[in-house]
Amino acid sequence: MTQQQLEKYLWGAATALRGTIDAGDYKQYIFPLLFFKRICDVYDEEFNNAMQLSDGDLEYAAFEENHRFQIPKGAHWNDVRETTVNIGLVLQEAMRAIEKANPETLFGIFGDASWTNKDRLSDATLTNLIEHFSQHKLTLANVPDDQLGNAYEYLIKEFADDSGHTAAEFYTNRTVVKLMTMIANPQPGESVYDPTCGSGGLLLNCALHLKEERKEYRTLKLYGQEINLITSAIARMNMFMHGIEEFSIVRGDTLAEPAFIENDELKKFNVILANPPYSIKAWDRNSFAADPYGRNLWGTPPQGCADYAFQQHIQKSLNEDNGRSISLWPHGILFRDAEAAMRTKMIEQDVVECVIGLGPNLFYNSPMEACLLITNNNKPEHKRGKILFINAVKEVRQEKTMSFLNKKHIEKIFNAYTAFGNQDNFAALVQQKEVLDRKGNMAISLYVRPQDTNKPAEESFDAVYDDWQSKTIELRKSMDELFVMLGK
Repeated sequence: MTQQQLEKYLWGAATALRGTIDAGDYKQYIFPLLFFKRICDVYDEEFNNAMQLSDGDLEYAAFEENHRFQIPKGAHWNDVRETTVNIGLVLQEAMRAIEKANPETLFGIFGDASWTNKDRLSDATLTNLIEHFSQHKLTLANVPDDQLGNAYEYLIKEFADDSGHTAAEFYTNRTVVKLMTMIANPQPGESVYDPTCGSGGLLLNCALHLKEERKEYRTLKLYGQEINLITSAIARMNMFMHGIEEFSIVRGDTLAEPAFIENDELKKFNVILANPPYSIKAWDRNSFAADPYGRNLWGTPPQGCADYAFQQHIQKSLNEDNGRSISLWPHGILFRDAEAAMRTKMIEQDVVECVIGLGPNLFYNSPMEACLLITNNNKPEHKRGKILFINAVKEVRQEKTMSFLNKKHIEKIFNAYTAFGNQDNFAALVQQKEVLDRKGNMAISLYVRPQDTNKPAEESFDAVYDDWQSKTIELRKSMDELFVMLGK
């Protein structure tokens, strides 16, 4: 199959569910079935290869060493396909048997979908789904890891488009992911962490980035935590589908119970990439105020917004010698008054390297503008005591209700970051003291404005608020100077 044919074939499974279940729930059924089919087909492929090598020795071909994953007797795709009644129960038992036979790698990977609920999935619907997937053999020879991995990512995006408001829970705009990966520049052997990893796109792209550069990507150590069970399972499947095996993705609440601990402290990572959930209100603020891991480096965020709880978790998890992070946020994190004291302490520590303002509609189903906050625990000499502001709100391509970064947009932003200097109407290199004099306000429009700005009526709320903030600060500064003069 060509890539296009493969994608059409996989999306056909979703169309079989239309009208049966909500579009937002497609992912919890389609991804486990796809993964189940893949590992069974690969098992058969490995079995046949071992048979050829051993001149037909069935016992040798069944040895565990010849298989990436073990498929117990009675738990094969073909066993489920031959079932005509209570298919959901047989399917569920087969998936649990596979998880149990592969405890180190596949435990819990099929999620918790209700396969036995015939009101949602009748035997007829399941038969249609299974027969649809049975049309093609998903062996490594027929569909290599790269091809299937790309198709899997295509499915993730299509489900995001189809599922409306639930999309942001498991999908980050891949063009933004590309930019973040280029800036982070992970190297072979380094550790990469995403504390809110969703479907694993940020982690996966670090490995693919090295692969594109023809560097050793298999030595990259990938770590992720995700609170949603099915989304964390999808992330693990995503890695396996792309042929990535050096990873650890754990289900859990990062703020309440961080998963990666070493010597009673948070594990340290070389690179952290994150698109945390923004403005969470339901979180345990009291526990964070007395955090046993010392994550309240700069203070305790307000109950109504946990953004700086995640940002401090990120900072505390960075390698002290070369740790660097990039997190995707709405612009409010740069200037909200309630977080001014924490933001000021962060700036005083000289870990903020760059702030990049991105265009609107890069978050799913939200018109708000996004920004990238980049920190570095070991800034090069020429970057110390300085913060680079890049206003790239114009560097965006609008497509229906979603925006994307074209290759030229990514290159322009990346080149400005690399140059780390002033560019008219685009980038400003600002002394740390100047930002602190503004009480830690990092609203990008205070430091650099794009050429040909939109009319106020067309501006987003964040842009208007940025503008109002900057004018208020300038007015206050002028008034202070005036009062000093009058006092004299």
